[in-house]
Amino acid sequence: MMTLKNIICVVGLLCITILSFSFIANYKKPTLFVIGDSTVKNGQGNGSNGQWGWASFIADYFDLDKISVENRALGGTSTRTYYNNPKLWQKVLDEIKPGDFVMMQFGHNDSSPIVDTLRARGTIKGNGDEYQEVYNPLLQQREMVYSYGFYLRRFVKNVQDKGATAVICSPIPRNAWEGEKVRRSDYALWAQEAATQSNALFIPLHDKVIEVYERIGQAEVAGNYFGDKDGTHTIKAGAELNAKLVAEYLSAQSKLELRKYLK
Repeated sequence: MMTLKNIICVVGLLCITILSFSFIANYKKPTLFVIGDSTVKNGQGNGSNGQWGWASFIADYFDLDKISVENRALGGTSTRTYYNNPKLWQKVLDEIKPGDFVMMQFGHNDSSPIVDTLRARGTIKGNGDEYQEVYNPLLQQREMVYSYGFYLRRFVKNVQDKGATAVICSPIPRNAWEGEKVRRSDYALWAQEAATQSNALFIPLHDKVIEVYERIGQAEVAGNYFGDKDGTHTIKAGAELNAKLVAEYLSAQSKLELRKYLK
């Protein structure tokens, strides 16, 4: 006859066993990390200022029993400042395990000044290997600054060295028009070049969003996807559209491993 003490012991062992299996399952489950600027995650990612980044909605398209989704984007960052900040990229890098995925979208802040007393976040335009040695007044030290594409390729190399898969998204377009056409960004081209050179997956998000914008027209875009603050950051509907376009592109790639984790 089992005593109360024995019953408690058995229940305790069962709980430990269940927790152990749960821990193992979660450890084996891959993670999709998303990094980028405020067009990827705006503020705390809760729309408190009326603006949203698209990665706040990307998890809705994945089976979270099979994959975890972590939105680690931070507003105001460029490829340079995200990569060089140990509290940002290094923290993500320390968590990446073989079989994980890292999706990145930068570009909007890379066109900022390379040296200034505000943020010092700009990168050299292009996808080359050139560099510029500068004195960074914010860090109060000298710094080697590289091209936008060079930093993207660094991210990819780090990801691949960890046994994970890197995915580069071209930056979403701004609500800026030339007649009936959306103004295209050179950063979209440089992102694609960097992906090709580093053997990373590439999502032509810039082009996919423009296709939708030009189909519905400038007035509809402004009214449906952007607020009154600026033409860079989307409101909720705009972010949801961008997340949907990312998911649709992934779904259409039959040989893409990340596709199998979609709902």
